[in-house]
Amino acid sequence: MNTTLTTLLEQKGGSVYTISSTVTVAEAVQEMNAHKVGAVLVMHGLQLAGIFTERDVLRRVVGASLDPKLTPITQVMTANVLTVVPTATVQEVMDVFTEKRCRHLPVMQAGRLVGVISIGDVSRWVANLHRVEAESLRQYIAGGLST
Repeated sequence: MNTTLTTLLEQKGGSVYTISSTVTVAEAVQEMNAHKVGAVLVMHGLQLAGIFTERDVLRRVVGASLDPKLTPITQVMTANVLTVVPTATVQEVMDVFTEKRCRHLPVMQAGRLVGVISIGDVSRWVANLHRVEAESLRQYIAGGLST
């Protein structure tokens, strides 16, 4: 669990879905649907302005009876975004996901967006790690590995 986010980002690829801070909720949701993602980062130029998630759609838009075509994204996004650095470990990120009850964390380095880590990315990495360990143990028990 001491693996850094740099490793996960390399395996995952560099796809980061962003929207401008000038779009409406409807445009943001269209972008999320087009890429089949649960969150988009809201950018003001090159600066991270916020994050908009499926949960925001439910609670802040639908739950508040707002019109998605007329509501600016800046009105319903999360502005004070938790971020992590690429040197953060998988365990540290798992702790943040648990403590803060969030599912997506922008990865920032020197004030620049370098990626996004989701709870799904971490779950896949942990599942793969367990698969590899289980296979190694099976091979060891079967006499396929030397000590």
